[in-house]
Amino acid sequence: MHKLARRVRFSVNPFLSEDNEGANSFASRPAGEGLAVFLELSVELAGEVERATGFVVNVTDIDDEVRRSVVPIFAERVRADFRAGRHIGIPTISELLTAGWEALANVGWGLPHRTGGLKPTLHRLGLKLNPYRETAIDSQGPKMIYFSEKFEFAATHKLWNKDFSEQRNFEVFGKCANPTGHGHNYVVEVVIRSPAGREICVGDFERIVDDELIKVVDHKNLNLDVAHFATTNPTVENIAAFAWSRLVGKFGPDGGASPTLHCVTIWETDKTSCSYCG
Repeated sequence: MHKLARRVRFSVNPFLSEDNEGANSFASRPAGEGLAVFLELSVELAGEVERATGFVVNVTDIDDEVRRSVVPIFAERVRADFRAGRHIGIPTISELLTAGWEALANVGWGLPHRTGGLKPTLHRLGLKLNPYRETAIDSQGPKMIYFSEKFEFAATHKLWNKDFSEQRNFEVFGKCANPTGHGHNYVVEVVIRSPAGREICVGDFERIVDDELIKVVDHKNLNLDVAHFATTNPTVENIAAFAWSRLVGKFGPDGGASPTLHCVTIWETDKTSCSYCG
């Protein structure tokens, strides 16, 4: 089973009657004029590769279908709410994603010309709110919304196992065993899930992550300044699990009505990351 993801960018001018279609989908189509609302939808389909083409789905078909059936849903609501002076909160975004899901869920991707394999199905639909924040729904929890945001922190660490010889430590950890340590500019993405109709206060969410995690590790020597890593090697895997332990249960009481932690991902570099989901 493959999962194919495609990002579809578009812009909406709230106070113009229609949008210029434009010709550059890398920026956005419709293109937007002046100060427009820029949006990016992430569409993920799950399915088998068709032997004749090598595609799960031709991505141009995804572009065309999203712009035909989903972009107008968002454009209409953005225009109506902007002109009425209404706030577009997470519950409204959830409604829009759900409407977009319904528009895409029964699309016959690649049919009737598809010649083999299971019909691709919609697995995930997300809306990027800014370069570091996203809301999404998926096939596993259609009545839940996933909210994610990226944070950063800088820290030093040394990878070392006191039960290894010095030679063995350098064989296993290489430059990361440098006696005086080395640093990273880490990025951490925190994903929470919440009932679809519930508002999520971004400020509260950010303060919890900042107080419970970022302030604990930022500009610290992880081995020396964070008690947990006095006995646990601060690998990216262990940092991800530590981040989870610091945040789980902090976003609201149990019972299903409050946001709960879904996943934490730590990027050590732009090439290396690890996710921990409890």
